[in-house]
Amino acid sequence: MNSPEEKELFEKIKKGDEKAFESLFHQYYAYLCLYATKILQDDVSAEEIVQNFFVKLWEKREELFIETSIKSYLFRSVKNLCLNSIEHNKIKQKHARITIAEGKATENLDDNYFEVDLARKIGESIDSLPEKRKEIFRLSREEGLKYREIAQKLNISIKTVETQMGLAIKTLREKLKDYNTFFTLFLHFY
Repeated sequence: MNSPEEKELFEKIKKGDEKAFESLFHQYYAYLCLYATKILQDDVSAEEIVQNFFVKLWEKREELFIETSIKSYLFRSVKNLCLNSIEHNKIKQKHARITIAEGKATENLDDNYFEVDLARKIGESIDSLPEKRKEIFRLSREEGLKYREIAQKLNISIKTVETQMGLAIKTLREKLKDYNTFFTLFLHFY
């Protein structure tokens, strides 16, 4: 229960007595900050909560009715605000993890779409080459044959193989110009 002094102090605060409010503030502020810090393990957040609590207390002073002691009311209120803050932070962290996970999933989807689109474009571009050029290109890139081996296999000169490969690469470079960086990698590994 409120002592007569606490009761009188609180009645003055309810009527807007700033000196009475300052007295209450100075009497409990440091203790409430220590208490909040123990709960939150963060002295900056603890001070912020206690300061906001005192602001709200002053703003709602006329509406308040305290049945227990003022001290109990202050500590219980700060405890509840700390627990609300912890819960709020958990929700924010969960939301952040979901957002990050969704972002990664979207990035992966975008990458997959890009890769599928690039693979389709490469296939179409190779298929559009003239028959002999396409055959030479595939023997070189898919079967890994050297120009000399291709020339022997197709019974043509090495010079013809070099010329046809140069024309094939030039055509593919033009058709895949939107994928220039990837095209260079493609030629290297394909």
